[in-house]
Amino acid sequence: MCGIAGEFRFDNTAPDAAAMARMLAKLERRGPDAEGQHADGAVRLGHRRLAIIDLSPRSRQPMLDAASGTALVFNGTIYNYPELRAELIGRGHVFHSDGDTEVILRAYLEWGEACIERLHGMFAFAIWNRETLFLARDRLGIKPLYYSENLGCFRFASTPQALQAAGGVDTSIDAVALHHLFTLHAVVPAPRTIFNGVRKLAPGTTLTVNARGELSHRKYWSLQAQRPAVPAVQSEWGEAEWTEAIHDSLRQAVKKRIEIADVKVGVLLSGGLDSSLLVALLAEQGVPDLMTFSVGFEDQPEERGNEFEYSDPVAAMYGTRHHKYLIPNSEVLRRLPEAVDQMSEPMFAQDAVAFYLLAEQVSKTVKVVQSGQGADEVFGGYFWYPLMAAETSGSPLERFRSHYFDRDHDEFLQTVMPAYHGPDYTAEMIAAHLAEPFADEFIDQVLRMDTTMLITDDPVKRVDNMTMAWGLEARVPFLDHQLVELAASMPPGLKLASGGKHVLKKIARGRVPDAVIDRKKGYFPVPALKFVRGDFLNFMQDILNSQACRERGLYNRAYVNKLLDAPEQHHTRIQGSKLWHLALLEYWLQKHA
Repeated sequence: MCGIAGEFRFDNTAPDAAAMARMLAKLERRGPDAEGQHADGAVRLGHRRLAIIDLSPRSRQPMLDAASGTALVFNGTIYNYPELRAELIGRGHVFHSDGDTEVILRAYLEWGEACIERLHGMFAFAIWNRETLFLARDRLGIKPLYYSENLGCFRFASTPQALQAAGGVDTSIDAVALHHLFTLHAVVPAPRTIFNGVRKLAPGTTLTVNARGELSHRKYWSLQAQRPAVPAVQSEWGEAEWTEAIHDSLRQAVKKRIEIADVKVGVLLSGGLDSSLLVALLAEQGVPDLMTFSVGFEDQPEERGNEFEYSDPVAAMYGTRHHKYLIPNSEVLRRLPEAVDQMSEPMFAQDAVAFYLLAEQVSKTVKVVQSGQGADEVFGGYFWYPLMAAETSGSPLERFRSHYFDRDHDEFLQTVMPAYHGPDYTAEMIAAHLAEPFADEFIDQVLRMDTTMLITDDPVKRVDNMTMAWGLEARVPFLDHQLVELAASMPPGLKLASGGKHVLKKIARGRVPDAVIDRKKGYFPVPALKFVRGDFLNFMQDILNSQACRERGLYNRAYVNKLLDAPEQHHTRIQGSKLWHLALLEYWLQKHA
């Protein structure tokens, strides 16, 4: 797990070493253990290392194959690297390190760009072969990869802030991205970002850049959400067979993510079903000295601020070395600016600061954790999925929008100034994604879109940003692509039954306390950012009434004033604070634009 950066010039000048130094400085927290650069003609690569596998200097990056001059920078973890390494040795490759980085390099030398389809893990990397630059991102977009084109060059990095540090980035607001941001609770799907001058590589996609500055994208993976066709054995499966298959696949996903590390691995235990099940599966596999970590916040009258009543019994049941942290509201507000500093893109979810503060504490004990992100999207755990399924009329877009969009198009037009008005970009984009082929039912369409697009730029990005801010690697077994493929082929009824995540609840029964399984679906609670009052309201008022906000000319002041006049009354369909949305974006822009 690391931070990567690079520059490829097309104007017969050498890449800027000072610009690379500035980029790497912005990535230091992602990779606090070492720094490296490699320059070769029109290309300069940079890397900040977080040492997880093969802790020796032999796995430092950029990694170079001396014979061919091929060079690699890589962020992530390849869980099948031992098997690939053995296969490559059998094909005559000689290795000089023991980690997964060199496996990618030699896989590319053996199979070229097709190597990407052999990798099982989370990754973003770039390979320079002295003619072209080849970039790739993992299937579910767990690791980030941003890029910019300007001034006769192509640059890439793990964060937009690193690109900005190099200079020459257009930070004007992308009107289409803004529409997505305020409609999909801060999700801006690839390739866009909120800045016109920054783009990001889509999940499951590669990008090849040649010496003429031409970019070529290739989608190497897509998810099919269809029932297995006869005569496939799976076509005859019932609930018991599907439960057994999902259990086995999840067990393997958890096992890979605990074995492939040369450091201790812990678990972020929220008190929900997903993370509790991870603890149970790890304990069953005999992981010694299992460490778990939980965080909680102050209550509000409307909502509890912690889930210790659920996480404590799980820790006790399996005898984990449990760590829990209770954060007062005063500390949340004091540390909130730090969390915003670490957001690669604006993030509206209230749990971003929670993950930031939890990761700070966890990083003092371990360098790797497993986390439950993805289970709700893959297995239908959110409350809005049954509501969507129950709709009997309307297009797929209408059935989705009425239970998910934060603002309909008319309200968006009231939110922002006319300079940012346009058609209903988000509705057009969502309708197109839902209509993609190879999904049998409406809920198949929704869960596939959520798993392959919406989750990438909401919980997955949030966890990556907030953990990597402390040099902590987060692994997400529920987003193992083989598990995701299996789950996508399962009948939706086995997901939505029992109030959602039916098959996971079947697996958990007897392994996790019944109170955890049968509880109402919870979220990582930070009530003060949902029910806005007191110091938090003053904080948001100061941001939205600031001279910088007024001069930016982004918001319609009448809409801002409406929210400020009744800050606790304006919530989205999935119960986010609309006032916090506006305040967060403006605050993020003040820090990053």
